[in-house]
Amino acid sequence: MHEHEFRFALESLTYPGTSRTLGELKLIGTVKVDSHSLHVELLTQSDESYMKLKSLIEAEYSASFKQLSFRKRTSQKEIHYGHSAKPNNRAPYAKNIIAVTSGKGGVGKTTIAVNLSIALAQKGYKVGILDADVYGPNVPRLTQTDTERITWNEENKIVPSENYGLKIMSVGLTTPTSDTPLVWRSSVAVSALIQLLEDVAWGPLDFLVIDMPPGTGDVQLTMAQELPITASVIVTTPQLISTDDVSRAIMMFKDIHVPIAGIVENMSFFIAPDTHTRYDIFGSGGGQKLSLKYDVPLLGKIPIDMQIREDSDFGRPSVATGNEEQKNYYRAIVDKMLNEVSFKL
Repeated sequence: MHEHEFRFALESLTYPGTSRTLGELKLIGTVKVDSHSLHVELLTQSDESYMKLKSLIEAEYSASFKQLSFRKRTSQKEIHYGHSAKPNNRAPYAKNIIAVTSGKGGVGKTTIAVNLSIALAQKGYKVGILDADVYGPNVPRLTQTDTERITWNEENKIVPSENYGLKIMSVGLTTPTSDTPLVWRSSVAVSALIQLLEDVAWGPLDFLVIDMPPGTGDVQLTMAQELPITASVIVTTPQLISTDDVSRAIMMFKDIHVPIAGIVENMSFFIAPDTHTRYDIFGSGGGQKLSLKYDVPLLGKIPIDMQIREDSDFGRPSVATGNEEQKNYYRAIVDKMLNEVSFKL
């Protein structure tokens, strides 16, 4: 069998657990064949995927060759970077792009991103949410899509999950299991996110909300270079150690010319259900101080609410399933954000 014939045979194999062929998924690189040996270059990003492909090919062809050898080469999407002052537009299907970010992890950024997205959808807008937190993708759990896995349509585009009126995409939907770690260098992570912007069947959107990872690194910079971000929402807690980190995020966004819609202070206070006494567990006034210092609007405050926490864990966002008071926390923030920013509507 000639090499080109053998390549065709390899590309016709079906990737385990899917209906897609290795050719459709573009997983086969260089193929070298002689009478005794086979060498295959596998284009994959994860070790688990590499082992699956290796086992599949060995099962099919180990009896035909004395030697089988494999090489893993990470397949990355070629990126021609824009500039944050004049970014590319890899999401022309979206009228407006909102980046939800923070300088620190653990402040409830994803909870805010999901609830704000649903609040926009409840107003009748077409909304998509992209989980750009590659190493900690929590959007699937919060939207009750964590058991789903990606599929492709006839145009070879990834079909986003849907729930609560949102179109949803996350790298967490691409892994074999929900606990599969993505041990990627930042260049691979960025390449994957570009693919989720360009190769997903988002359809026309009024808003694309991007749940950013914490910090001020490659993903934030790349999104600012590759997308004309309409506005960002900065999430903090009142705690000083949180506002210190969020200050850096604010300055980064100012430096790279990303408009800031405002600040959301999450875990702002706690009202004891038995005595109705207010406790400022993480301090008070952090969001207001940031607002005054950087001349950025304070969009709203979300209290520590055990029901919000529990519902989030089970994929029941409060703006969709909570009581009226809980819903209004997020709806009021969206109303103020829509008043602060001149969105294309």
